[in-house]
Amino acid sequence: MTDVSSLSTAIGELRSTFAGRLLQPTDASYDEARRVHNGLIDKRPALIAQCRGIADIADAVQLARTLKLEVAVRGGGHNVAGRATIDGGLMIDLSTMKGIHVDAKARTARAQAGLTWNEFNRETQLHGLATTGGVVSTTGIAGLTLGGGLGWLMGKHGLALDNLLSVDLVLADGRILTASTDDNADLFWALRGGGGNFGVVASFEYQLHPIGPLVTGGLIAYPFSAAWDVLRFFRDVTASLPDEFTVFAGLIHAPDRSGVKLVALVVCHCGPLSAGESAARPIKKFGTAALDTIGPMPYCAVNAMLDAAYPRGALNYWKSSFLASLDDDTIRAMIDCFAKCPTPMGQLLLEHFHGAVTRVGVADTAFPHRVQGYDLLVLSEWLDPKDNDACIAWARDSYAALQPSLSSVRYVNYLGDDEPADAVVAAYRPNYRRLQQLKARYDPENFFHMNQNIRPLS
Repeated sequence: MTDVSSLSTAIGELRSTFAGRLLQPTDASYDEARRVHNGLIDKRPALIAQCRGIADIADAVQLARTLKLEVAVRGGGHNVAGRATIDGGLMIDLSTMKGIHVDAKARTARAQAGLTWNEFNRETQLHGLATTGGVVSTTGIAGLTLGGGLGWLMGKHGLALDNLLSVDLVLADGRILTASTDDNADLFWALRGGGGNFGVVASFEYQLHPIGPLVTGGLIAYPFSAAWDVLRFFRDVTASLPDEFTVFAGLIHAPDRSGVKLVALVVCHCGPLSAGESAARPIKKFGTAALDTIGPMPYCAVNAMLDAAYPRGALNYWKSSFLASLDDDTIRAMIDCFAKCPTPMGQLLLEHFHGAVTRVGVADTAFPHRVQGYDLLVLSEWLDPKDNDACIAWARDSYAALQPSLSSVRYVNYLGDDEPADAVVAAYRPNYRRLQQLKARYDPENFFHMNQNIRPLS
């Protein structure tokens, strides 16, 4: 850690050209700026560089190198693991970088890294266009895309990273590059799944697709007593879905936080409304629903329909892996675990992979998980810090109880901050060694290591 006088001198020199804000612990805005979405994370950077553009990012990287400060990079969204901030180092904060330009004719968008998906969708949907974004619209575009990008459109259009055309970024040595299939193609390969390991991405260029503005979406929920039947029905339904139809399942609590347990299916059909109505009909007819909101709605509303369940500042602890299979034993174990959930905000979620996302080669991008199946997310969320131990223990115990059903494959965006050493390897499997080689080329000193870290190959 650098001394206070050196830091103050360097900040004073930088202020004359820095377009954004440089915040220290004594500044009035510091406490709000250091907070991230997950209230369980409480770190105090020595300096927060709130950047306005790529020149600010380059200056912040250079400042960190000069002062030998560790660096964390914050986009616009969640970062549940807390890797977007740091104690005693420099947070490069991109959350105020909100620019976006939509080229409706070319069906592309250039978006700065501080945007969330609701902000992105608001602009693209003016033209009836969209790309795969987060399941929750308050998710930031940057972290989601760099680590993968599950979303409502992935069956039809692949992951967020599959729709990436180019990025502009700052490397660890301060160089500014554009990466695409034509420029720095090896780096572009690594950025599509490799997270924040290779530089600070300032902007993303995406391919857009005609979507909506009205699609078929919504949630249908049943009493928890129906969980066995509903989850087995979900397994049958997801065995043969059209690309346009995404169906996720969850053991959830009633949105009024009464603690009432439910089982739910959440859907989005991004094709014509008549096709969406036909696809959703068997789901709407199944069982006796306690709540059914499935019908035509704006795509922006579908992308935001779960937002209220994830308020900023709530305390979060997640565990996740892909399932080897959703067999009867797994369903029983999920029901047993959820029955013990101590928080009225806790969930067990099943996110289904099919369609376009599974038709990309394992080695075509750094993200390797290209088979049909399910990602299981044990999501513990609560509001009162006195419940920390019980809620964290439930997530860990549930994950352990479900271990016989889990594969060895992990989703990097869902990795927590207390994972075993091989968790990152499990997130990349056959692509990990190539990622290490590229890390050694573009960041040999592992300057960007406050992330789900890929160590340079020595």
